[in-house]
Amino acid sequence: MATELPPAPDGHCFHCLQPLPDDGGYDVIVAGQSRAVCCYGCQAVAQTINDQNLLHFYQFRDTSNPLQIPLLPEELQQLEAYDQDELQDQFTQTSDSGLKSTTLSVEGMTCAACAWLIEQQLQRQPGVQKAQVNATTERVLISWLPEQIKLSSLLQHIAGLGYRALPFQAATQEQDFKRRRRYFIRRIGIAGLATMQVMMIAIALYFGMVDELDQSMRQFFWWISLLFATPVLLYSAQPFYMSALRSLQARQLNMDVPVSLALLSAYGASAYATFTNHGEVYFESVSMFTFLLLVGRYLELLARQRAVATAANLVKLLPATAQREGPNGELEAVAVHKLQPGDIVRVLPGQTLPADGELVSEQAEINESMLTGESVPVSRQQNETVYAGTLNQTQPIRIAVQATQQNTVMAKIAAMQDQALANKPKLAVQAERLASQFVKQLLFLAAATFLVWSFIDPEEAFWVTLAVLVATCPCALALAAPTAVTGVIHQLNKQGILLRNTDAIEALRDCRTLIVDKTGTLTSGKFSFASQTYLSEGYSKAGINALASALEKHSEHPLAEPFKSLSSANEKAPERVLLDNVQVKMGAGIEAIWTAGTSQQPVRIGHPRYIAEWHPEAVTLAPANVILATADEVLACFQVTDTLRDDVPATLATLRTWNYEIIMLTGDSQANAERVAQQLQISNFKAQCLPEDKLAFVKAQQQHGPVFMVGDGINDGPVLAQADVSMTFGQAADLARQAADSVAMRNDFAAITTFIASTRKSRRILKQNISWALLYNIGIIPIAVLGLVTPYIAAIGMSLSSLLVLANSLRLYRSDSSATDSR
Repeated sequence: MATELPPAPDGHCFHCLQPLPDDGGYDVIVAGQSRAVCCYGCQAVAQTINDQNLLHFYQFRDTSNPLQIPLLPEELQQLEAYDQDELQDQFTQTSDSGLKSTTLSVEGMTCAACAWLIEQQLQRQPGVQKAQVNATTERVLISWLPEQIKLSSLLQHIAGLGYRALPFQAATQEQDFKRRRRYFIRRIGIAGLATMQVMMIAIALYFGMVDELDQSMRQFFWWISLLFATPVLLYSAQPFYMSALRSLQARQLNMDVPVSLALLSAYGASAYATFTNHGEVYFESVSMFTFLLLVGRYLELLARQRAVATAANLVKLLPATAQREGPNGELEAVAVHKLQPGDIVRVLPGQTLPADGELVSEQAEINESMLTGESVPVSRQQNETVYAGTLNQTQPIRIAVQATQQNTVMAKIAAMQDQALANKPKLAVQAERLASQFVKQLLFLAAATFLVWSFIDPEEAFWVTLAVLVATCPCALALAAPTAVTGVIHQLNKQGILLRNTDAIEALRDCRTLIVDKTGTLTSGKFSFASQTYLSEGYSKAGINALASALEKHSEHPLAEPFKSLSSANEKAPERVLLDNVQVKMGAGIEAIWTAGTSQQPVRIGHPRYIAEWHPEAVTLAPANVILATADEVLACFQVTDTLRDDVPATLATLRTWNYEIIMLTGDSQANAERVAQQLQISNFKAQCLPEDKLAFVKAQQQHGPVFMVGDGINDGPVLAQADVSMTFGQAADLARQAADSVAMRNDFAAITTFIASTRKSRRILKQNISWALLYNIGIIPIAVLGLVTPYIAAIGMSLSSLLVLANSLRLYRSDSSATDSR
């Protein structure tokens, strides 16, 4: 029946109560009736209020003074606050193109059907570029164009589906988890108490302990059972009904559909038998089934929380305030979200750094375990980058702010994990589809069972059908994939590895080719000059050094680091170099217009092949991996080298025992590549590679099988994206971190074997989960259809199968994966 709402005065807008225009205005359906409104704005707001079931706004407003009536209910006003730029800066990221991204936390989402429904609703909205929903973490990753749609509108669309969505705040996640835990504990408690009472009565009835009592006493026990089972059905089982309704709304059946059908049917039939004093009652099955299912959901919640807590705890550790220096050096306490790039903040020993920035102090000891998992403090020198969330250990330090809030490395780590949890490996997607198809087949099977048993034994037909619904419910199959995936993400996080793309779990299975970059991957990335050769007679060494240093200051490549201090290291008063039109060519070098005296000329520094475009003989100048030249002559050749990482030889040896072929690609000179290849016994390598050379090589290798790529530079971004599986390091360039499937935050090369071993273990457990779930469900079907299983035994069997799958997945939460696992 439609809700009765007080009407607006004749000739006035139903929403704002102002006079209608002469043409009568517009119509909107509110509470099942057509209402007249004055404009499109009132029409849109009234429709939103109706869709989100906020009709109390109209029911209880005082229409005697229209000017005092707010035009929006309080709930919608609160959502509109999230459109404010100052507030959005605290939880959104904005790309160079103006695209905004954030993570939303959604209440009431319980399964893949819920996720599908929300995802479809959001993707249909104009301006939404991407929407990824994860039922496991109850979060939505969304990107939108703010000039086309507002965030509050997106939140309202989700609310219209019956869910409550708000920007995810890691600081409140623990509170949300406690709330959800209490939600389940209350329902488990009621179901558990009722189950104990009803089971005592059921046992007495089943085993003839009350045979000497008359029929009226037997019915009295039934009434007592009905009294205890009713709150279980109406309160404890609520989550299953809500999930089933949303599943039907999404037209994607989930396991809660047969669960709800079984509960309501068993309760209804038992209640009917109690009222009529004829038939059988199974109140104990209703109570036990609900109790065991809730216990399984609760344990799943605990497992899920462990998986997502690691990255969330990082952001939660950020301080709320910071000590900012004023123009005269005075300190003022300000909220962290008000810090701006360029601000100087002071951090005392034992305090957490509030933002990413450049160390202004000469030296600092920083505990970066929050980012890398490594508890040993690291020494940072002046001008080096330090990160929000890390801990200052020994002395007061000063930091020049570079990034705050959602732009910090820590926030990006949390976003990477959210993205990983939102993505599902192909095997997990297949398991979800299989579970959905299984539910459909189960409902057909139950209908056929009822029809057949109606001819065999009509009195038993309903209870056999009920046992089929309960026993074959694919709860274990639905739990198989998400619990395994969240488990491996949790384990990798504990070992300092962020998994961005969960498809890597399956893709690694067939990988037997590992392609590695040299600089910064096999080597430490800390460069120094091995040789410097000056070839020009027209310029002094000091002038050449100053020119090389000025050019390389525009580069972020690790090879550029020793050049940046080249002029100051060799000259008391370095020459001033004037450069115009500086262009950085990724993976090649730098070109600019150099003003020397009264003349201007183009100048380049970089890879020999880049210089060879001007001077073909440059590729023969050895040993040299960096060359400086003008358009007229080669000025100097530099040989820049670095040292191997300590853990590289042992890691490569392990990979060889796993039958991996090791291939090295590098843009460095042939001489440097040969030296490193000989040290590491790598027979297959390719030197002097430009980014397009690396990309072409990887594509060619993929013709023979999947490829695992490891690199860390800007020029490695395209090949990391192209490879079937890829890994980079926490200190890598932003482009590399965005392109890679996984990020080793500890910057250890040995993370490769840890990554492979962990994904292999998770893949085995995932397959074990699916195999067991299928084995149970397929095996129990003939037993249940033949009527050999009672409903309460079916409830126990189904619950035990789900708990077994969950327990198997919890093995992933133990950090016992070792690099010796070669299977």
